[in-house]
Amino acid sequence: MKQYTQIECRYCQSSDLVKNGHDEKGTQRYRCKSCRKSFLVDYTYNAWKPGIKEQIDAQTINSSGVRDIGRNLKIAKGTVISHLKKKRLNK
Repeated sequence: MKQYTQIECRYCQSSDLVKNGHDEKGTQRYRCKSCRKSFLVDYTYNAWKPGIKEQIDAQTINSSGVRDIGRNLKIAKGTVISHLKKKRLNK
């Protein structure tokens, strides 16, 4: 027995939605018929997850390279560089 969850538009809270393809990771996209905006239900940006900055610091201490850290944490190397620059300026 399937259970369905009611999906609402994150912008206008309307439940009048249509499927609108997939993103590059294969996650289903939806488009609201009311406000005509497109969105993902479960959007996650890995660089903003709790604990990522601490993991960048820990891997830097262990002499991991910028590209290696980005690959391990599934974030862009530019994000790693940006964090390290900000940390260096705050010392």
